[in-house]
Amino acid sequence: MKLFNKIKQVIQLMKSVDFAELNRISEKIDISQIMKTVGELDERQLDGLLKMLKSNGKKGQHKLPPIDGDFYDLDLKLTLEQRQIQMKVRNFMENEVEPIANDYWKRAAFPHELIPKLAKLNIAGIAYKGYGCPDYPFIMEGIIAEEMARVDVSISTFFGVHSGLAMGSIYLCGSEEQKQEWLPKMQQMKVIGAFGLTEPNVGSAVSGGMETTCRLEGDVWVLNGQKKWIGNATFADVVIIWARDILSNKVKGFLVRKGNPGFKAEKMEDKMALRTTQNALITLTDCKVPESDRLQNANSFRDTAKVLRMTRAGVAWQAVGCARGAYESALKYTKKREQFGKPIASYQLIQNHLVEMLSNLTAMKTMVFRLSELQDQGLLTDEHASLAKVFCSLRTRDVVSKAREVMGGNGILLEYDVARFVADAEAIYSYEGTKEINTLIVGRAITGYSAFV
Repeated sequence: MKLFNKIKQVIQLMKSVDFAELNRISEKIDISQIMKTVGELDERQLDGLLKMLKSNGKKGQHKLPPIDGDFYDLDLKLTLEQRQIQMKVRNFMENEVEPIANDYWKRAAFPHELIPKLAKLNIAGIAYKGYGCPDYPFIMEGIIAEEMARVDVSISTFFGVHSGLAMGSIYLCGSEEQKQEWLPKMQQMKVIGAFGLTEPNVGSAVSGGMETTCRLEGDVWVLNGQKKWIGNATFADVVIIWARDILSNKVKGFLVRKGNPGFKAEKMEDKMALRTTQNALITLTDCKVPESDRLQNANSFRDTAKVLRMTRAGVAWQAVGCARGAYESALKYTKKREQFGKPIASYQLIQNHLVEMLSNLTAMKTMVFRLSELQDQGLLTDEHASLAKVFCSLRTRDVVSKAREVMGGNGILLEYDVARFVADAEAIYSYEGTKEINTLIVGRAITGYSAFV
């Protein structure tokens, strides 16, 4: 009876064997040796072999965790309505911006066709109250900056200049009439703004060494000087220009309209970072601005600093977005890229780089979340914003460097996105206050001594 059963099993086995396939396999391996080895396996080893064979023997084909840079689920702190806005921005960036980002970055051109689509998101001036603005917590400014920079730092910079620096200057320093005139149109993005503070010869020391001057002649101000690195200025409808009053030596702000005689904006060429952002060298030659277009509540650099304090938090968030985009791009790549028969994500050294990147990213996002909470509670100080800018811009450099490293030679190709993040991180590192200046702001706060020259 046992013999009969064995013969029956052999017949069934013979029916299931694909002899053509068996012959092909025998040309590559010793079938008899395989049979001998399998026969020597115990039940546990045999069970493991069967499980491996059922998975088709392909490494990395099991269910993989999602690619998500928010490892501590900080976004769960947002309300449902806030999450909906976040996802609306994310979908816009992934569907509208990501497919064209590298092309425009490579050509150093700006996708003007995106502005009407961006306007429909209704997020400009999102934390301002009145004038058609949504009046959400400041944390939403940060979330938007992160989501935009996660895909394209240039678009994030364009939006930050318009919604943060330009609209913020009018919101904080403008008269009621100026707010009514400009903010509703800027909120709808029918009018685009720019912010002119930095100069060719003066960057960090602009508070005390501003060379652009203004003088009052009757009821008209005459502006002379230059501004450099001014984002959006080549096509903006209004540029906020900061100038030093020759008579009082105080810094004042002005609304310089597009086409104003004596105002010239030249596109800066050959940048290695933020190539999509249109930065300009502005030259003011006896540029006449009526008193009605002077920001009525900007009477010293302290007023300018209020705008910078408010927007510096957004730049720290932007650094988080840049780092997150690089990390997620690199992680996605390592799961697909195979070497020696398996994804490089399965190798120890690659995982070490990825975990270091995620550690930096998680620390950064935790910091900026708390920073925005302080801002919403009215507790934000210069040193709070400066510490976040210093830490996040430094750590972003580290994250994008490791992202480029795990991708090997492909890390320098634009098609994989990380090369763009590496370059754009250098701009974030410098603007809205260098590491050194922000360090001295924090140092002064914690020691009580000012080390500024």
